[in-house]
Amino acid sequence: MKLIVTLERDETGMIITECPSIPGCISQGRTEDEAIANIREAIELCIEARAASGMPLTVETREVEVGV
Repeated sequence: MKLIVTLERDETGMIITECPSIPGCISQGRTEDEAIANIREAIELCIEARAASGMPLTVETREVEVGV
């Protein structure tokens, strides 16, 4: 399964990662590599929890175009 994740550096320098397809699935790391490894683990745990609760594994996400 391939999922999109976001990476954003916070004010302390940590990289915050989130998987928009799984509400509440967030992690962090000191480096990009650490953040990616941590979000992979978080995604696995979130998917297991959602499956155990009978919830859909992911929610639908879409790309939209906006004028800026």
